[in-house]
Amino acid sequence: ALLDALFERAAAADEPPEMNFVKKHALDLAAEGVDRPAARLFSNPPGDYGSMVNERVGAGEWDDSGELGDTWASRNAFSYGRAEEAGGAPGTARPQVLDKLLSTTERVVQEIDSVEYGLTDIQEYYANTGALKVAAERRGGRGRVAVSIVEAFGSGDPTPRDLEQTLRLEYRSKLLNPKWAEAMASQGAGGAYEVSQRMTAMVGWAATAQVDKFVFDGAAERYALDEDMASRLRRANPEAFKNVVRRLLEAAGRGLWEADPGMVDRLKELYEEADDLVEGVAGK
Repeated sequence: ALLDALFERAAAADEPPEMNFVKKHALDLAAEGVDRPAARLFSNPPGDYGSMVNERVGAGEWDDSGELGDTWASRNAFSYGRAEEAGGAPGTARPQVLDKLLSTTERVVQEIDSVEYGLTDIQEYYANTGALKVAAERRGGRGRVAVSIVEAFGSGDPTPRDLEQTLRLEYRSKLLNPKWAEAMASQGAGGAYEVSQRMTAMVGWAATAQVDKFVFDGAAERYALDEDMASRLRRANPEAFKNVVRRLLEAAGRGLWEADPGMVDRLKELYEEADDLVEGVAGK
């Protein structure tokens, strides 16, 4: 409520709009007859949670990245604050205000305050930060919207990194790191599941931002094409291994990864084998 009041006061401040972009955008929206033009705190519908972007990526139910951006925007078009609370309707849908803000967005800033989970570890980061980026690009019509990642843990002042730089660093230090891969494989079913989840998240990041070819190549070689690793994952968790191969094939099929044709053929064979194994396990 206090932060919402701060935006309301900023919009009403006695200063030129050129010096106060909260006021500038609020005036533009007010001229269009939009209610609560100074609303700036947006989230999911009251009593609900999640952008639903990760659900769509997980199910493979999307055709292009723009759909994921639109899903994020529709799920986060509800404003919160003192004005809503006073009116007895917390969480009011204000898509016009959100769309206006997105259309003028040039940079998104994501803070990470935990050393345990990074951008590539869980689905929520691409489903929110990545999809927000796409939503802003789709509405702004100016091309690429930059993303800065601030790792706000540890001592000292954190230095912001570009999203692409952070993704490369994380993939090299975790998913493509032989020690990390071995640690996951040694954990059995749970470790295989963790690998599988990161493969799904990699497709999500490729859809909403960019994942370098070397990352997909390295992941395929380490977790699917390496016979020993593939055998260990397959034995420990057949469903997880099947998802690893599925996501690689999905990335290639969607044009997110320019995979070698021979590699794709081998992945298709592995997927058929994994599917047969899963069906056999389920049928017992």
